[in-house]
Amino acid sequence: MNLKIIENFLKIEDLQLINSTKLFKPVGNKGIAIYHNKITKDGFVDAELFDENFLKSIYKTYHPIALNILKELSPKKVDLYQYTEFHLVETGKDFSFPIHDDIPNKLLSGVIYLKPENNLGTSFFKSKKGDSEKIIEWQVNKAVFFSREERKTWHSYRGDGKMNRFTIVYNLMTDDIKKVFFVENKNNISRRLRAFINPYLFRYFKFTI
Repeated sequence: MNLKIIENFLKIEDLQLINSTKLFKPVGNKGIAIYHNKITKDGFVDAELFDENFLKSIYKTYHPIALNILKELSPKKVDLYQYTEFHLVETGKDFSFPIHDDIPNKLLSGVIYLKPENNLGTSFFKSKKGDSEKIIEWQVNKAVFFSREERKTWHSYRGDGKMNRFTIVYNLMTDDIKKVFFVENKNNISRRLRAFINPYLFRYFKFTI
């Protein structure tokens, strides 16, 4: 699996503003809270947490960087891009997410570690069984990106048992699933069956890394 890791991804003023934003969803030790924020390539904003102008500024600043990463990791998917997700995710100190691969809507999957100073990063594997674990260590303002591929880009994460974990999930998205599977040369039927069998996990795969 090809990963793109960038330290000090966000400008300091953006990082500080995000980390100072007041959150309002309760999170237990094993819970998760997701604040959904979306902006389309046409400029439409759907924001649950951040100010619309701030999201437009984020898009203007970081979208060229994210798009260039997608060009590097999966150039055939670039033309499928339709919108960006910029979700803030808080997970409890004992939260653990199982090994999974992302939904095909995600052309580029990214996570930016926000706070605390120390926690656990993201683990990547060669199989769903957890073979050949590669750990990306936690570091504030470090970004980790990859372009998902069906049943190949296995990953998971968990809390360190001490403090809640705050991240930005930064994804480049599409709704054209058929073309995604065409690019990946994969069968769409099997993926739809997996989502039907376990809709709970499928729901949260959309927002986590």
